Amino acid sequence: MTMAEIKPFRGMRFDTDKAGELKTLCCPPYDIISEAERKAFIAENQYNVIRLELPKEGENVYARAGEILDKWRKDGILIHDDKPAIYVYEMEFNAYNTRKCVKGMIARVKVEEFSKGVILPHEFTLSKAKTDRFNLMKATNCNFSQIYALYMDSDHTTLHTIDEESRLDPMCAFTDDDRITHRLWKITDEAVIAKLIADFADRKLYIADGHHRYETALNYRNYCRENGISKEGDPQDYQMIYLVDMEHPGLVVFPTHRLVRGLASFNKHNVLAGCEEYFEIEKHVSVGNMNTLLTQRYNEGKKAFAFYCGKGEWYLLTLKDIAVMSRVLPDVSAASQQLDVSVLHSLVLEKTMGIDKENMANQINLTYTKFFEEAIVSVDKGESQCSFILNPTRVTEIRDVAAAGEKMPQKSTYFYPKMITGMVMNDIGVE
Repeated sequence: MTMAEIKPFRGMRFDTDKAGELKTLCCPPYDIISEAERKAFIAENQYNVIRLELPKEGENVYARAGEILDKWRKDGILIHDDKPAIYVYEMEFNAYNTRKCVKGMIARVKVEEFSKGVILPHEFTLSKAKTDRFNLMKATNCNFSQIYALYMDSDHTTLHTIDEESRLDPMCAFTDDDRITHRLWKITDEAVIAKLIADFADRKLYIADGHHRYETALNYRNYCRENGISKEGDPQDYQMIYLVDMEHPGLVVFPTHRLVRGLASFNKHNVLAGCEEYFEIEKHVSVGNMNTLLTQRYNEGKKAFAFYCGKGEWYLLTLKDIAVMSRVLPDVSAASQQLDVSVLHSLVLEKTMGIDKENMANQINLTYTKFFEEAIVSVDKGESQCSFILNPTRVTEIRDVAAAGEKMPQKSTYFYPKMITGMVMNDIGVE
């Protein structure tokens, strides 16, 4: 049976002597950057990776990104490491009022169709085009940012190895404006690399973040084969992926809250009446204790969320009996039935409020936010009719759903923090 295949690569990195401080060269993921932020990055340093990762210059932005890339390589702004390496990448950050660290490794990974069961998605992607990323890959033949994937390793052998290899000072490090410290080490010892490759020979990978980019990687590989650019086994079969132990103590998943807007039939009393059959309902008049009560239910293993109606008024909805989910969603595994988002979507949004799956996917009456404050303020301002505040999905739930060959509802998870773009890049044409 095919399992995950990883390999080292000669990373492409900035020569900071020529390009400037690393902090001014990197940027957050392209899909969370506003146009004002994009311009500010370039104003601070003309060599910021955003010009490659989110191109907006010239008539054909992708062709222009390719030209800029060629020039930066020619001018020595971007250089390649001498030897193939696997890179250790650590992020140190604040979450839940504590300082945490998550550490993993960046390698080239052979992309496989989801149907092969080697690399598994964990949630449905929203209906948005992947054309942009595909056009960028065609023009540059590079990955400027990583896909994020998890693996199971009950003995933590891989983590032990990369901890050993990152005992000394990192090759490069900086702290960004969100107080996240990024550190990078390089493993070039062939014996250690061989051990890491062997570690993955019997593993599956679970995509944590970057589903769109992974699907684009498959499309790009197929495009290259169909057009005679590459054949099976060539570098186009591999993509740069950040691999993290699924039981890493620093792994943090934030919830993504739901906002309801523009629903013609919305009436909070009707929603509550519809919920009475399935939920214990507690009324509250201040959001001050909301997170405490949700956390309490979470720690008790209960399915609960807050239904916020505005001006401090909210209702704690706690599911009475999980058994109802096997009747409501008989065609999916117990792992999928028991997700908080499955309970909310099927029993409240669909059954009680009439927001069906297609409506959700197209974000007609439902939008999403990872910010608690936004979920509250949006209702208080009248921009949303109500909001649902959720507990985070557990990493074990993500694993169990993916292992069952299923996907979660869209926006079920928000892995934090997001990886920085630009510390190390994968120039696919360089072996």
